[in-house]
Amino acid sequence: MWKDWLRPFVRPLPQWSPVAIAPPSRVVTATLHWDGQSADVTADHTVASLKPLTIATSLDAGQHPILEYRDNVTGKLLGVLRLARTASVTTEKTSLALYHVATGEHRCLVWPRRSWNAWLQNRSMLKHRSSNHLNMEPATAQQLMIAYLCPRPVVLVSVGAPGHQNMFPMDLIGPLERSGFFSLALRSTNVSEPTMREVRKLALSNIPSTMKATVYKLSEHHKQPLMDWNALPFPVRPSRKFGIPVVAAALRIQELTIVHSQVIGSHTFFLGRIISDENLAKGAQLHHTAGFHQAYRHRLDMPFTVV
Repeated sequence: MWKDWLRPFVRPLPQWSPVAIAPPSRVVTATLHWDGQSADVTADHTVASLKPLTIATSLDAGQHPILEYRDNVTGKLLGVLRLARTASVTTEKTSLALYHVATGEHRCLVWPRRSWNAWLQNRSMLKHRSSNHLNMEPATAQQLMIAYLCPRPVVLVSVGAPGHQNMFPMDLIGPLERSGFFSLALRSTNVSEPTMREVRKLALSNIPSTMKATVYKLSEHHKQPLMDWNALPFPVRPSRKFGIPVVAAALRIQELTIVHSQVIGSHTFFLGRIISDENLAKGAQLHHTAGFHQAYRHRLDMPFTVV
């Protein structure tokens, strides 16, 4: 019993929690505030790059807006990101705003545990910097965790072209509702990035939470292409319009045509239009959220199901 009491003081919370959430489920609302105005951007903001940490939205919210995340049940303010306008992305006569994350803080943990946990996490990140795949400064990683207060669904991206085929997981995805675009932020070092730029079409498989281990194993295909669709550890079937192999057991399949792509720092930011959308089954989908968000929900006796 004493070990359970002591653990929070000597060991940091996980940065990320893989959780099972049945869509559509809106547990957190994201609101953008600027110049006396505000707008719900829960379905209209996304991460466009990790280095520098950049948020994209369809709204022009001035030069220094504030992005707030609130729990939908309690109304509690969970976290804040303070943004600074950097640039715009214009395509198909539609303009998106890009914002650098200047500062941020969360309120999921009570003081002083909040500060102590951040110190423990930052120390761990610095200690394991060489093996940290995000390769971010600790302060930036803390800001990214705040962006994950809106749990992010995990999908498997299918890319198919003559001479190149691949399937890999992503969670830096999401709709930009007001513009009608669907976005993906992919590391520019991904082996399929040039093919995605060229063929301008892909398919997304929304994955049941029970497939987490298999999905994580496919992370290796960010660096090496898939040699044979038949080598995948699950059955596939052709997508509706493009005929790209997708996960047969997926909860949902979406096909996208890419209308724009550009490099933003460490990532290539893709904007697409959804041309087919198949809702195939109901069930809990694999999501990622911040570890301190899950701790907050545990305290209120309403945790997400961990997978």
